[in-house]
Amino acid sequence: MKAPRPSRADYARFVPMTTRLRDNDQYMHMNNVVYYEYFDSAVNEWLMEVPKLILPDGPCIGIVADTQCTFYAEVKWPQRVEVAMRMDRIGNSSLTYGLAMFAEGEELANAACRYVHVYCDGKIRRPEPLPQFLIDAANTLVVAKG
Repeated sequence: MKAPRPSRADYARFVPMTTRLRDNDQYMHMNNVVYYEYFDSAVNEWLMEVPKLILPDGPCIGIVADTQCTFYAEVKWPQRVEVAMRMDRIGNSSLTYGLAMFAEGEELANAACRYVHVYCDGKIRRPEPLPQFLIDAANTLVVAKG
């Protein structure tokens, strides 16, 4: 059974984006793998803007360890969308982002994603405990549950 469609109230941050012609597949809707490009872009924009992670050669980098996406409604070109973000879990060396894509002006998500980053030493690429500045930034994306 599919989880209920998330609403805007379930998220802390919204990143506006516009679909591209090349995003459509032969069924004339956004191909499922393209959603991950949008989610990845929103996460990395946040990482550079809020905790000010130095990408790609900083001392701490996030490597995607797990993702899962549920699709609720089509997204097509041309369409303005917003990628919504929240923090679902702050672990010892990982962050679990809750992400969603909303069509502009719509209350319910078109897709929802779980996205796990394991944070590693930038040189040796092995997991390390999250630095405090990253924990502090992650806490800004925590949404209180009803």
